[in-house]
Order: sequence, then structure tokens, then C-alpha cells
Amino acid sequence: MGADVAVFVFLSIGALALFSMISVATWSGARQKEREAYYKNDMLKKLAESQGAGAASALELLREEAIIGSVRTKQGLKIAGLVCFAAGLGVLIFLRAMVPDEPVYLCGLIVMLVGAALYGGSYVVTVPVEAPSK
Repeated sequence: MGADVAVFVFLSIGALALFSMISVATWSGARQKEREAYYKNDMLKKLAESQGAGAASALELLREEAIIGSVRTKQGLKIAGLVCFAAGLGVLIFLRAMVPDEPVYLCGLIVMLVGAALYGGSYVVTVPVEAPSK
């Protein structure tokens, strides 16, 4: 067997192992999220069916999770916008240094504008959730 065939076999087995691991990891992650959602919904259903303070605490839990989800979404959009803006600035500077005579560096403005839109959209798209009154 030649060296080129051996390298091909090695790389083929490596690719199969990589994609098999990725598929198993994805499946197990989805299964874990499904179990967590099932047990959470079961707990909330039992709390809501109980009398008095149980139902109120279940609703309070749902409100708190909505607030946390909204805050995380807003923070994620802000970080993504800042990263895109910084990457666009880097591309702008890099292209200006590489091709000084042509306005190719203006392509960095596209990425910067996407970052600015993500950052600004974090204030427009996410709906502020009021903290529950006590």
C-alpha cells in the first residue's frame, strides 16, 4: 500500500470519527434539553394545581425566567454587535494598509454597519419586561 493511500485511509477514518462524535454530542444535548423541559413543565404543572401559594410561586418563577431570557437576549445582541463592529474596523484598517491606492477598505464599513445594527437592534427588538410587583 502506498503512502498516498495510507494518508487517504487515515483522513477518511478521522473524518468519520469526527462527524460521528458531533452527531452523538448533538443528539445527547438535545435529549438533555428535552428532559429538562419535561421535568420543569411537570414541576410547574404540579405547583399550579396546588392551592394558594403554590400557584403564585409558579407564576413568579415564569415571570423571573422571562425577565432573565429577555436580559440574556439583549446582552447577546449587544456583544454580537460590538464584535461585528470591531471586526469591521479591523478589516477596514487591514484593507487600507494592503491596498492603499484603491477604496477597497470601504468594504469594512459593511461589517461595521452590521455590528451597529445588531447593537442598536438590541434596544429596539427586545421588549423590556417589568419586574413583578411585590
